[in-house]
Amino acid sequence: MSTLDHRTLVAEQTARFVTLTKGADLATPVPSCPGWTLLDLIRHTGSVHRWFSVLLRQQVQQPPASREVELALPAEEDGYRDWLAAGATVAAEAFATVEPDAPMWAWGADQHARFWARRMLCETLVHRVDAELALGLRPEIDPALAADAVEEFLVNLPYAFIFAPGTARLRGTGQTLRFTGTDGTGSWLVRLDPDSFGLTPDADAPADATADVTVRGTAADLLLFLYGRLPATAAALEVTGDEELLARWVADSKF
Repeated sequence: MSTLDHRTLVAEQTARFVTLTKGADLATPVPSCPGWTLLDLIRHTGSVHRWFSVLLRQQVQQPPASREVELALPAEEDGYRDWLAAGATVAAEAFATVEPDAPMWAWGADQHARFWARRMLCETLVHRVDAELALGLRPEIDPALAADAVEEFLVNLPYAFIFAPGTARLRGTGQTLRFTGTDGTGSWLVRLDPDSFGLTPDADAPADATADVTVRGTAADLLLFLYGRLPATAAALEVTGDEELLARWVADSKF
């Protein structure tokens, strides 16, 4: 179980996002989100804050029938940075209404309110990185936060087939992929089985176990790789083993 305070970190990551876009042209394209501009990125992230906050306040127990929420979008483009900042306040108010351990419906593995805070944090973090990439900046991610986000991605990916349909093709006969943090942040082993795939528990995955393909890098670079923000050929990553298996993973794990 993660020891990070995801609720507080949502506010921190949002503040960084807002700060780095001050003075930026919101029409700037975002290469890591093809077809989007910085304005689209801000609108999406702020919408996520508000949508997840509604789910938390309602403590939903079933998949919601509608995703329609009041976004209170600003009338002018200049208002979007303040609107994004306000989304973190909306989220903080929602976090205050429910205990993290409260049972809730979630699309992922963890059926508790804490799922939504952690997911909101990962969304905010990755899109803050997208903004930095769009502005030609080198993303900086705290190693512990990056490692937590790597685990969150790998734990929940098997449940993401509704919006990541390629995951239904991530099947095999026991092939394994290992993602190893070179900064001492952890090692994660994923196994492809005939009818499922998923992260192998630590007890079943000794650190020195051989995998069919291994990707090594800092937790931050592994996170960027898993989210498609860094190619397997990047100098920051070391790949050994079955490159065709890794290419299939990349193609079918698009989130």
